[in-house]
Amino acid sequence: MKKVLFAIFLLTSYSAIAQTDYLGDNDPQAKTLLKKISAKYKAYNTISTGITVVIEDSKGQKLSEQKGSLQMKGSKYKLVMNNDISFSDGKSIYNYDKEAAEIQITRINPKDNLLTPQKLFTNFYDKDYLYRLIDEVKSGANTLQQVELTPLDKTLPFFKVILQINKSTHQIVSAKLFEKSGTRYYYTLSGFKTNIPLAETLFTFNSADYPGVEIIDLR
Repeated sequence: MKKVLFAIFLLTSYSAIAQTDYLGDNDPQAKTLLKKISAKYKAYNTISTGITVVIEDSKGQKLSEQKGSLQMKGSKYKLVMNNDISFSDGKSIYNYDKEAAEIQITRINPKDNLLTPQKLFTNFYDKDYLYRLIDEVKSGANTLQQVELTPLDKTLPFFKVILQINKSTHQIVSAKLFEKSGTRYYYTLSGFKTNIPLAETLFTFNSADYPGVEIIDLR
């Protein structure tokens, strides 16, 4: 679970550099597309989607597959993967490790580099990557535009990300993350829904929901 959550948030976890107008040798067409996608997702009040994560080794052999769900509402989110949970009420982040029977709570500091799913949909490209459009591919009746992102920080454990975007809806369909170790992470979104009612209790911590679980409060 920790490895999967780390990989999901890895795309969004390096935004400490102050933004500038110069982004390097980026593809203008890719930038236009990414800006449209970012604006589209920022306009949604809520997002709910299924998510599948497949991990493969350098030879393409599947190591694991997990299915889960992701709900977002403003700065709040809830990510469930194989009954393990990470969620936030916008003030604190709660990570439930089912195997270890513990919940770790950390406070969100606006000055920190936040690891949130929201950045996967809105601020995934702006200042930490070089990006370019690559070949389009067909998926059933849909045409998918592909954007390759290369991190500017060469010390990171991954060297490339490929986003697949539905050309007609401008929605992110999948993402592929390539680690230097050879491990590959494939994220696929399904059942994407927007602006549906999401109860506040989805993002609220209640210790009664986790009987017998150790609570580690680091706030």
